[in-house]
Amino acid sequence: MGILFCVVAARDADAHVKWFCAYDVAGQPRGLENVLCQDFELLLGVAVFWLFAGCLIEPTVVGAATIRALDRITEPLRLRTEEMIRAVCAFFFISIWAVGGILLTPELKTTSTFVGVLQLGIAAGMLSRRTLPLSAAGMAIIFGIGVRGYGVFHLADYPIFLGVAAYLALTGLKKDLFGISPLDVVRYSAGVTLMWASIEKWAYPEWSFPLLIEHASITLGFDNEFYMRAAGMVEFTLAFALLWTPLIRRCAAAVLTGMFISACFEFGKIDLIGHSAIIAVLLAIVCDNRTSARDVRAAWLAPVSLCAALSVTLFVYYVGHAALFKTSIL
Repeated sequence: MGILFCVVAARDADAHVKWFCAYDVAGQPRGLENVLCQDFELLLGVAVFWLFAGCLIEPTVVGAATIRALDRITEPLRLRTEEMIRAVCAFFFISIWAVGGILLTPELKTTSTFVGVLQLGIAAGMLSRRTLPLSAAGMAIIFGIGVRGYGVFHLADYPIFLGVAAYLALTGLKKDLFGISPLDVVRYSAGVTLMWASIEKWAYPEWSFPLLIEHASITLGFDNEFYMRAAGMVEFTLAFALLWTPLIRRCAAAVLTGMFISACFEFGKIDLIGHSAIIAVLLAIVCDNRTSARDVRAAWLAPVSLCAALSVTLFVYYVGHAALFKTSIL
């Protein structure tokens, strides 16, 4: 029961800690021997169980009824998916321009007047499908400025922006990316973004402790260490689910949307502005009723793939950090 309560509480863990607390990207992360503890194994077991159960339910009558219900509820927004994403992107770039001094997200600072002009240009480009590729190019330029100023490891938190840029460019050009639709491109980028971000909750849980002290109610009385492990596991599993079959990814996107929106009420307008683009992407995934031959997968592949994705992401994060910042893995 405690684990279930912690899973529910983890909805508020999606406030991006770098926007509210002190952090040190180059600092020594928690060693893997500390991360891969008994609590971690227990939480992974719970995640595997629920993911596997969802995969077993999807091809049944219950799964089909759930998809039909989702289709009925989301149809009005599904017909306006492109317009929604364009409108939210315009809101995002106008908002960070109005606040001033922000590159892409609140912790990425800039004093460049060129960036402000580019942000307004990107927002203006959302008015027409023909100018979407220009807005996409502007987003890529700002992302590149961020990499130059803050390093590739820091910007690895935000591939969602490249995914949105690709979506806009492909939509404007009316093309796919090697057979992958624009919406699938941004869906993959959202999954990778959130899987990467979840590792941070295990590697640097202490960054979030001041936030948990200030907003103590979100932990429901659980120990901060355990809470951060649970929050990371919930986020990683849901992020991985975005890459899976139609019902699984749509349900995961719905849960993540609820988590992000509830975090906005807890942490205010900075969180709302910063997460507006990914919320729009998640809503688009919830509404997406397309299916393909690639979506037919055996249920047992889900837990195996989840564990493989977790292992690979942990490996890349820790080995990459050690290579760039000369830190220890264990």
